[in-house]
Amino acid sequence: GTGMGLPAAVRDRVAAVHRGSALPERLRLYDGWAALYEQDVAALEYRAPYLAAASLAFAFPAPRAEARLLDVACGTGLVARELHRRGFRCLDGVDGSAGMLERARSTGLYQELQLCVLGREPLPAPGEHYDAVTVVGALGEGQVPSTVLPELLRVTKPGGFLCLTTRSNPSNLRYKAELEAALGQLEQRGAWQKLLAQEVEYWERATSEEESTQGTGYISGVVYIYQKCPVPDLEEG
Repeated sequence: GTGMGLPAAVRDRVAAVHRGSALPERLRLYDGWAALYEQDVAALEYRAPYLAAASLAFAFPAPRAEARLLDVACGTGLVARELHRRGFRCLDGVDGSAGMLERARSTGLYQELQLCVLGREPLPAPGEHYDAVTVVGALGEGQVPSTVLPELLRVTKPGGFLCLTTRSNPSNLRYKAELEAALGQLEQRGAWQKLLAQEVEYWERATSEEESTQGTGYISGVVYIYQKCPVPDLEEG
């Protein structure tokens, strides 16, 4: 079971960015990974971009071409490609890695791309600006903190959608529990409504035996879809 059928170099690169390194170091790793990122996630059979885009498209009322979407932690543009295939055309992206943004820019799928380190600085967007916001693959241990949820809500229009994903592998379970508590608190406050929480068994290939779900060689994950409530909660302001 060594390596779960993945090339050692791929395993090492994936493990490096998930290790608990400090933020500047992690962003440097992402910059360095940008050139090999897409071939590595193909080797991982990483299905999150496809699953997230399919889920959002399912929830989203037509028409899609005019809808404004923000792809948070957009990486090289994998999510944009899937959204584009489903008729979404007005995409903006933000990421903490300049190297990743450079790749995303070369896809030609985004109208605007900006450098933004989520959790450290606000999103570079006015309030209630987007019809949908996606955060695919970045909500995890040592990555984007669950404290960013109100900031994601801030830039979403009332009635707009938020599509979030996280992993369910052992090393991310504590984070996942924190995330779900934060999601639930915002729902209780009337900030948004949960439309979907879809557990997916074959999310991506595991990089180690310990992380694999019941010896499958894969880890599982979740797609969440929330809709921002049309009436703001009274505590704000």
